[in-house]
Amino acid sequence: MIWILIIVLVVADQVTKALIAASPEQFGNLEVIHDFFYITYVKNTGAAWSMLAGQRVFLSLLAAVAILVMIFYLNKMLKEDNKLSAVALALMIAGAAGNLIDRLMFGYVRDFLNFYIFGYDFPVFNVADICLTVGVCLLIISTIFEKDPDADAVDPDVIEPEKDRTGV
Repeated sequence: MIWILIIVLVVADQVTKALIAASPEQFGNLEVIHDFFYITYVKNTGAAWSMLAGQRVFLSLLAAVAILVMIFYLNKMLKEDNKLSAVALALMIAGAAGNLIDRLMFGYVRDFLNFYIFGYDFPVFNVADICLTVGVCLLIISTIFEKDPDADAVDPDVIEPEKDRTGV
């Protein structure tokens, strides 16, 4: 089921990007909610906030390696029945894959969601970026709140104070 989630999210990301990119003149700066939300088609050659602009090969390799590592941990989380971490990793894999597809196919990432939050023009982003952000937040929550399955295990090599070897 988790693999279907990843596929659905990557498809949603690519379809929304394709729809916006098909009519860049229409979506150059389309106002959706006055002074708050615009559809603004942008070609981003960098990573978040256009950092490392023009580093297509490096960013593509980094994303590919990250996806492989996340798949490894996703399989581990599925075996451990760690649902929240598994969903978090699935979202992160989908986001990384969606943006990697863009980098490999076009040489840039297609961004189009543009918000002005309290007068601040937040960097333009896309569905893949939402997946990454939500996935990272869920992974942090999972790390903080999910119980370690080995936490209740008793280590046979640890001597409990009331039962030490002297019998005292």
